[in-house]
Amino acid sequence: MTTEEILRTFDIQPSNPGAYAMGWLASAESRELTSLNPATGAVIASVRQADAATYERVAATAAGAFTWWRMVPAPKRGEVVNALGNALRAHKEALGRLVSLEMGKVLSEGLGEVQEMIDMCDFAVGLSRQLYGLSMHSERPRHRMYEQWQPLGPVGVISSFNFPVAVWSWNAAIAAVCGDTVIWKPSSHTPLTALAVQHICNHVMARFEIDGVFNLVVGSGREVGQRLVDDPRVPLVSFTGSTNQGRNVARSIASRFGRSILELGGNNAIIVMPDADVDMAVRAALFAAVGTAGQRCTSLRRLIVHESVADRVVAKLVKAYGTVRIGDPQQRGILMGPLVSEEAVGDMMAALDKVRAEGGKILSGGNRLDRPGFFVEPTIVQAHKEMKIAEEETFAPVLYVYSVANIEEAIALQNSVKQGLSSAIFTSNLFSAERFLSPEGSDCGIANVNIGTSGAEIGGAFGGEKETGGGREAGSDSWKQYMRRQTCTINYSGDLQLAQGVKFEV
Repeated sequence: MTTEEILRTFDIQPSNPGAYAMGWLASAESRELTSLNPATGAVIASVRQADAATYERVAATAAGAFTWWRMVPAPKRGEVVNALGNALRAHKEALGRLVSLEMGKVLSEGLGEVQEMIDMCDFAVGLSRQLYGLSMHSERPRHRMYEQWQPLGPVGVISSFNFPVAVWSWNAAIAAVCGDTVIWKPSSHTPLTALAVQHICNHVMARFEIDGVFNLVVGSGREVGQRLVDDPRVPLVSFTGSTNQGRNVARSIASRFGRSILELGGNNAIIVMPDADVDMAVRAALFAAVGTAGQRCTSLRRLIVHESVADRVVAKLVKAYGTVRIGDPQQRGILMGPLVSEEAVGDMMAALDKVRAEGGKILSGGNRLDRPGFFVEPTIVQAHKEMKIAEEETFAPVLYVYSVANIEEAIALQNSVKQGLSSAIFTSNLFSAERFLSPEGSDCGIANVNIGTSGAEIGGAFGGEKETGGGREAGSDSWKQYMRRQTCTINYSGDLQLAQGVKFEV
């Protein structure tokens, strides 16, 4: 499919870049936002950004829709989400290509991201009949006590460029079946994919003769994001971004007693023990470090290898890096596309300057490619424990390799950073695996054995600890964050009895 064919699939006309399916999504006077193809640096299209007045119309629409959407039975809400999942199935190829075009991840990953959205809708549909509360025993005779979960309100979703559509679905599909409406502010790097998803949502809502359940507002963090964070009509905001940004978001939301789901930085590690399947560990490390050009929250940043197999692992990894095909992410056979922007390239080169200054040794890569677009070489660095740059998250394909003497040293090194998202160990030793998963093992929100750090399934709760923010999204019981808990007691005794045996006679 050509770029124009992809865009026209979603009613986006490059010749009319400000066109939106619904008039309240932008104003004719607002500023344009240009979307670039990171593989070429060329303009794909431009969209109109929301201004303050536009945000107010979108937020008012979402708040108004919540008043009736919360009263729709949850299984009926699930029917809408089911239709959304089917619409995404019908548009999987085009939407996956648009993700690849605008964000720069390889096509298989773009298609995989859309599949994740579909899976998330399927999960939410089943959940719509399982929003369970508990029944408790009252201490008072002829009293029934139980808890139930009520819809919370409009949910704000501020997503990042690296998963321009999947992370929205983690929130939107769950929020919708819980009875909430959604206001989505996408990354300014990927407005077209967000616009395409919104058009799909608009068609689905039109089929059910509803409006305002799924809402989009494209704009800058200062103009739109901060308004969303500060809006008292929005009781929950899910934010994906850097730790520094997350601090400000959390502070603003907490000041108004709102709730936040924070998915922030990661500095993820794989531990390779002497008894590991080395070939499998190397393949896992390669995908985790190079996939999405190192621009996943769960990308592998640190490889911690037992000294007895370190030379063998590093040699195999350097050889594997040499086979990575870098290029147009929409071409089949390409394993790594570009970084998202010129700024991202600059950040990677600055990090490598610090590596050299701190005594690190570059074993493979380390250069920007001399071609159009934002392409770099995936890089392996021989690191040491005093290297401060390795304690930071560089959102690029830079992998730091360490050698350790035992599992205690490996776990301590893994846990020594401020972030706590994803972790993994490769071992065939039951004791090592269980120790890694024990309370004295990994301190991350995700801990894997003989699997890499990236590629989490939607059935589990996704998120991390420490400066990763503590948020959880997608599966398990993450749905509870999108609802409010209500404890209910019914007295059918005919007499007023106080708890704890209190007597208050008048």
